[in-house]
Amino acid sequence: MSRVIVVTSGKGGVGKTTTTANLGIALAKRGRKVIAIDADFGLRNLDLLLGLENRVVYTAVEVLAGQCRLEQALVKDKRFPNLMLLPAAQNRTKDAVKPDQMKQLVNALTTFHYILVDCPAGIEMGFQNAIAAAREALIVTTPEIAAVRDADRVIGLLEANNIKQIRLIVNRLRPTMVQANDMMSVEDVQEILAVPLIGIVPDDERVIVSTNKGEPLVLAETPSLAGTAFDHIARRLEGETVEFLDLNAPPDGFFTRIRKALSTKLF
Repeated sequence: MSRVIVVTSGKGGVGKTTTTANLGIALAKRGRKVIAIDADFGLRNLDLLLGLENRVVYTAVEVLAGQCRLEQALVKDKRFPNLMLLPAAQNRTKDAVKPDQMKQLVNALTTFHYILVDCPAGIEMGFQNAIAAAREALIVTTPEIAAVRDADRVIGLLEANNIKQIRLIVNRLRPTMVQANDMMSVEDVQEILAVPLIGIVPDDERVIVSTNKGEPLVLAETPSLAGTAFDHIARRLEGETVEFLDLNAPPDGFFTRIRKALSTKLF
């Protein structure tokens, strides 16, 4: 049976689409048949992050309207033929698709091992569409109180919709800020949300570069900590036991302490 996993958060801008793209690639690298569905009708971005924007001809809306076959709308990844994208329409609103139609689409994709649904921000119609066929959920949040509060609200809605297998990804963690008590720790987030942790992804400026290039971090020849973290999440989804990365901030070196001392005296 296909594993239908919705990647959601409530709050926008916390890294849902980045997570979906990287997990899709990481699972495909492991030989799994994966389809990533962009459920953000009107504001699609998953095609950009996967570097497939020039290959989109038809979208899920045309499939549902009977204007093309499902196979015509599927975009094959240029690096991994076992990874497909079902893009959203940019020129439609989020109520262009109904939850029953989303279930219909997902039910036609049972040949895939993983069906990853990239959820739009908010908890309105787009959210209802994205979770309609899901049996599992990945909650993505940054360690900020607004994002965590929205994630908590979404967890309640998922449980109310009978999605019980919910796991947490804490994204854009900055260990130095956590140590300085300027950012919530992973433990703080876990205590509030009370769902199992499946991944911790450190803040990484290379995310911006990878997004602009359409090359997810997990493809880098020299993997960053963030890319490794996404790869580890994919392995945990597969049932492997993988230690979490040690993201504790390194102690200040001699020269760092000298610079701090000088800057304190100067200013």
